Amino acid sequence: IRNIPTVGHRHTACSPLCQCGGPRGTHGSNATGDYFGAAIVSQWDSGQHSSEYPTDAFGEVEFTGAGRRHSHFLRLSRDTPPQIVFTLMTAHWGVPSPNLVVSVVGGGGEGQEKVKPWVREVMRNGLVRAAQSTGAWILTGGLREGVGRCVGEAVRDHAAAAPSLSQKKVVAVGVAPWGLVHNRQQLVNAQGSFPARYYVQNTSQDTCGLDSNYQAFLLVDDGTVGQRGGETGFLSNLEDYISHQRTGIWGSGSIEIPVLCMLISGEAKMLQRVDHSLRKAIPWLVLGGSGPAADLITEILEEVSLGSSPSSPLPEGGEGGEGPSTELRDRVREKVRRHFPAEANLEKLVDWVLSIHKNRDLITVFHQEQEGSDDFDTVLLKALVQASKRVASHASEYTEELKLAVAWNRVDIAKSELFNGDIHWKYEDLEDSMTDALVNDKPQFVRLFCENGLNILHYLSYSRLESLYRSLADSSLAYTLLQRRLAERQAAATSLTQLDGADPGSPVSAVTRLMGSASAKELCLYEVSRLLYDLLGDGCQPFYSAQLGLDPGASTRRAIRHVNKLLLGDCLYRDQRCLSPWASLFIWAVLQNRSEMAVYFWEMASESVLSALSGCKILRELSKLEDETESKVSMKELAQKFENLAQDVFSSCYQSNERRCFTLLIRQSPVWAGATCLQMATAADARLFFSHDGVQTLLSQIWWGDMERNTKVWKLVFAFFVPPLIFTKLIGFRGAIEHEQWSSSPPIRPFAIQRWRNFWFAPVTSFLGNVLMYFLFLCLFAYVLLVDFKGPPPKGPSISEMVLYFWVFTMVCEEIRQTFFVGSTTVIQRMKTYIQDIWNKCDLTAITVFALAVACRMFDESYHFGRALMALDFMVFTLRLIHIFAIHKQLGPKIIIVSKMMKDVFFFLFFLFVWLMAYGVANQALLYSYDPRPSWIFRRVFYRPYLHIFGQIPINEMDADKLLEVECTNNRTLIEGGMEPCMDGSYNWLVVLLLVVYLLVTNILLINLLIAMFSYTFSKVQDHSDTHWKFQRYNLIVEYHSRPCLAPPFIILSHLHLFIKRFVRRIPSAKVKHFVLELRGRAASRLNTWEGLQKENLLSAQNKRLRDSDTARLKRTSVKVDTVLKQMSEIRDRDRRLRLLESEVEFCSSALSWLMEALAEGNVIKSTRPPPMLSRGEPSPAPTRQPSLPPPPPPQHGGHPTRGRGGAGGG
Repeated sequence: IRNIPTVGHRHTACSPLCQCGGPRGTHGSNATGDYFGAAIVSQWDSGQHSSEYPTDAFGEVEFTGAGRRHSHFLRLSRDTPPQIVFTLMTAHWGVPSPNLVVSVVGGGGEGQEKVKPWVREVMRNGLVRAAQSTGAWILTGGLREGVGRCVGEAVRDHAAAAPSLSQKKVVAVGVAPWGLVHNRQQLVNAQGSFPARYYVQNTSQDTCGLDSNYQAFLLVDDGTVGQRGGETGFLSNLEDYISHQRTGIWGSGSIEIPVLCMLISGEAKMLQRVDHSLRKAIPWLVLGGSGPAADLITEILEEVSLGSSPSSPLPEGGEGGEGPSTELRDRVREKVRRHFPAEANLEKLVDWVLSIHKNRDLITVFHQEQEGSDDFDTVLLKALVQASKRVASHASEYTEELKLAVAWNRVDIAKSELFNGDIHWKYEDLEDSMTDALVNDKPQFVRLFCENGLNILHYLSYSRLESLYRSLADSSLAYTLLQRRLAERQAAATSLTQLDGADPGSPVSAVTRLMGSASAKELCLYEVSRLLYDLLGDGCQPFYSAQLGLDPGASTRRAIRHVNKLLLGDCLYRDQRCLSPWASLFIWAVLQNRSEMAVYFWEMASESVLSALSGCKILRELSKLEDETESKVSMKELAQKFENLAQDVFSSCYQSNERRCFTLLIRQSPVWAGATCLQMATAADARLFFSHDGVQTLLSQIWWGDMERNTKVWKLVFAFFVPPLIFTKLIGFRGAIEHEQWSSSPPIRPFAIQRWRNFWFAPVTSFLGNVLMYFLFLCLFAYVLLVDFKGPPPKGPSISEMVLYFWVFTMVCEEIRQTFFVGSTTVIQRMKTYIQDIWNKCDLTAITVFALAVACRMFDESYHFGRALMALDFMVFTLRLIHIFAIHKQLGPKIIIVSKMMKDVFFFLFFLFVWLMAYGVANQALLYSYDPRPSWIFRRVFYRPYLHIFGQIPINEMDADKLLEVECTNNRTLIEGGMEPCMDGSYNWLVVLLLVVYLLVTNILLINLLIAMFSYTFSKVQDHSDTHWKFQRYNLIVEYHSRPCLAPPFIILSHLHLFIKRFVRRIPSAKVKHFVLELRGRAASRLNTWEGLQKENLLSAQNKRLRDSDTARLKRTSVKVDTVLKQMSEIRDRDRRLRLLESEVEFCSSALSWLMEALAEGNVIKSTRPPPMLSRGEPSPAPTRQPSLPPPPPPQHGGHPTRGRGGAGGG
């Protein structure tokens, strides 16, 4: 802030005000006293006659009665560095960084003419709308007067009509002189105001109060009071500083922030402001016809011709190398005098105008009659492009215009002006703009660039991919996860250094020093690979392992050591082109939850079905980690969208070719690290995808193996018990042609052996055998429990019990095989995958309880406990049947419904427990005054009230009128000794009342609530139960497909056979190809091409439906209407020009007629023929230039009359 410690006023008796504008009495004695003698100055200067102090006005301002959010404000000196203010606004005040700054200056204030109505309309429908579409800041005075008030009202109206998301993009900032602000003392608080209450007077007249429609105020204090112009110097410096900052996230944009000054009307002093900004290469947009200064500049630019090309600005005073001619200066002086007749220092204004004309390439004139306010954003863009041509001579006009269009996200302008076929774009021209569009989430520009010359294979290298991941917003979940893995790598590198005892010069120590910071710029592909592996699970191998030179099976410690050494070197992989650029960009977009961009990259990527399922998996895993509800919901919606896309593309493929469709499901993808569609759909919980008929057909085909799918179950049962029936026609088998699709070179075996293998190796046969043997196991278990469960050794166990033990042992062997020998991942990962299944947990529980029961029944002390555990374990084994029958088409969906209803039961039990405990405790306390027996307390508090629900109410123990004669006592000593306490009947009426209320709540309210919950769950799940069942069916088919053909207890033979076959003879499994198929070469290429063709057909059909929709038709109609209106506006403009041309032609015709008459009356020219005459009312041919010799023939009458340079008469 400014204080006045020195002489700053004139010592005259008749002057009560200081030259600073403030009263003399407000200054200190050192300012008003005559301490300077002859050194008293006659002209006050802020820099010399004022000093700076810490600001005493900052914080937030609350406009009393305005009913809007608080605005930020700051009182600052005019010499405050602009970088401090800009950082304060963006970093602390939370104002979003601009893509454009429009500084609106001009008249309409006190003592000036009012803002014209058409200018108000430009502010309302042009400037504010352009600011919203481009993300601009609007800088004005911020006061309730003139242009500042117009901008504030336009921002207010836009905020009321626009959606909430767009309100944040319109940022209006007021920069005003502190000494001019009305009621500024309300803002003064040395500790800061949070908020300061500022009174707003609702009046239609202009005032110097702050406008409540602005987001921030910068109040510049230069020591003056009530004087204008004190903020000009600071505002000019702020504009210059912002113009050197870059757009985008973290300044990642390809261009510097454009700054455009907009002149509306303006007084004479505004010419100096325009000249000063033009010298700093700040472009200007002048609204012609808005007022004196703007009209003067418009007239000078359009009518005065200097006869020289634009050059560098003139020096101060307007004198250049040779200087303008005297005639030119006189013409400019005449125009300045006409617009500013009251100005005394006319020569200074002329110098400013001439200097302004020197920089005319930075000025664009906007005429309201020629261009509508709806295209004002296009006018701003062209004005900045025109200025950028002059400032940046190394860049072409189109490149700069493209960068501005990208910064403003105006793809419509880019399509109509830049990508209309007239310009041949090169890769180098689009590279920087492509990066800007990717980082700042502008998918429409990404699509536009890829369609107009940008080759994504040349663009995306691994180095650029890493830079894209480093540009993630620090508020995104992906950024947090990557930073977490980066910190883990740094911590692991540090621990490795400490464990290895590395000296300061060792490579590991160098890595540790290199990774001392945890900034985003240190991210590499290793963190991305780890994040993707954690999100996608074990279904695919780690990404980018080949580029980093990592072994997929390497431990984390070894991988970190290798990556750290790699980062210390040249990192040659960063210069390589990305092998799958579309897939890499798709993953990058999905991790940031960018819907439109991710969908576009999916459209461009290969392996559409697998890519969509992978995106679905990533998003659903991210949604589990996201804390913000809005982001979580958007992730789930986008995941569901990708699942729908996968199903749509697969449906199109299934309708085209069924066999290729099956290959598509089980084909290993080199792009997605060896994953298959079925594996990814399982990991993504894509139940809707599994419900597709094509997926179910493939599963049924795998389920039945080489047998016909319409084989009856009873035939399988007969063949199971009578194996020779396999070789008859009782069971049909598929032909060799269908069999070849799973194996390119099937082994040739004898008919009998092949038929035997086809029957017993089918998953349906394995399932049937397991079901039958499991029923026998349960029968044996029940027989042992009920009949043949002998005492501990040496009495037992019996032979049947020993058989039962061996049977369970074979089941344990099978569980071990499923845990450690199924899958291609590490042992720990296999164990995690196994334990995630709920039925595997059931198996582990049953086996563990069984082992404990066997151990307990071997001893006399725990024999009965072991038998009880065995009985409970039988229940667990019996419940396992639910999983077995989940494959049934009718029972499977019902099992799903029952499992969902179990959740409702738990909620019901919670409410029931609350009422049960409340009633039980109250009932016990009222009936028995003292009964310390724990068993009876539990029985009367919980057990007996629970039985009341089912109608078992002991009236003779609760109603005093119906009590039975029993031996009881009230003696506490006898009661503690075990005697029955007597019932207290004093509050028997309350006991009966509580019973009635309890039965009313439990039997009517809670039971009906449970029924209603069951009904809601049934109706909700019934529609999707088939989908859930088909998904569970896949898991069951995969389980029995991998199981040996024999069931327990004979499965031990299959285990021995598999051990010899896999570990001794090293023969790989042929059944793996049923779910995993590796394609290479032409076969893989043909499949990808076919899948891409089906995707294109699907997208074409969707686009056609979208074009035929009512919304699209209405939009096209609206565009056509806008086009017609623009054409009508052009027609009106042409009509105006034609009328102007006609008036000029009439003037020329009249002048020529007068000249001809004068010549005819004089004797200067002798003519041998009369002058040509123009007939009235009849057309004459257009006149032509006639030669002097020979004399022209007489004029032909009857032609078309035309007023022109050679016409005569008429006019």
